[in-house]
Amino acid sequence: MLTNDDGIDAPGMQVLEEVAAQIAHEVWVVAPEHDQSGQSHAISLHHALRISERGDRRFGVTGTPGDCAAIGLCHIMKDNPPQLVLSGVNRGLNLGMETVFSGTVGGAMTAMMLGCPALALSQAFKDRNNVPWDTARSLGAETIRKLLAVGWGKSAVLNINFPPIPAAEVGPMTLARQGEGAVAGMHVDSRIDPRGMTYHWLNFKRGDIQQGPESDYSAMRAGKIVVTPLRYDRTDDDAYAELAEHLPRFGQ
Repeated sequence: MLTNDDGIDAPGMQVLEEVAAQIAHEVWVVAPEHDQSGQSHAISLHHALRISERGDRRFGVTGTPGDCAAIGLCHIMKDNPPQLVLSGVNRGLNLGMETVFSGTVGGAMTAMMLGCPALALSQAFKDRNNVPWDTARSLGAETIRKLLAVGWGKSAVLNINFPPIPAAEVGPMTLARQGEGAVAGMHVDSRIDPRGMTYHWLNFKRGDIQQGPESDYSAMRAGKIVVTPLRYDRTDDDAYAELAEHLPRFGQ
């Protein structure tokens, strides 16, 4: 089953459908009707969701990537659940801190939470108007096959990022840790609409942040296909140990 956060008509979905057709005997698409970037793991609890049939085994949902994962696994494919969920291919990288906000990662995480192995896939670019989709298209199926052959824990989603270079120049698939990322804050752009009312756009501020030798960003800059296992458990072990010196641990 495929989903994404850029929307069912996004070029990355077409790429993912082509990739999935090489590894699966049957492919289903359950994806947002419109762009849902930045929705993270959001689930719609306060408004109804509508489903539209967009072709054979293709469904658009008026909701988030998390909604799509839930609708697909718990409703559309309830009686014949998929063996794998692929979320993407996202237009732009999903590395470091940005994975917290990513709807691509959120869709995969929701599928994993519902018991289905899931991968999040993203294609980095240098020019927004010239995304190198052929890199993910050419290397996607082989990458997924290799990861399926190796296997991974049920509590993790594999976050895969393809570098912004031609497929022939891409280095080997490389395991990396989530780095600090490039998010250095938020910027609020305030404007006035034609009726004189104020409205606001949120944007990330990005900076050149030290990443560390095993980081996903460092691997991406080296031209590798970057694979990072992500999980829901966000307990910070360093902070936990420090607090344990002053607070009793539950169960002890």
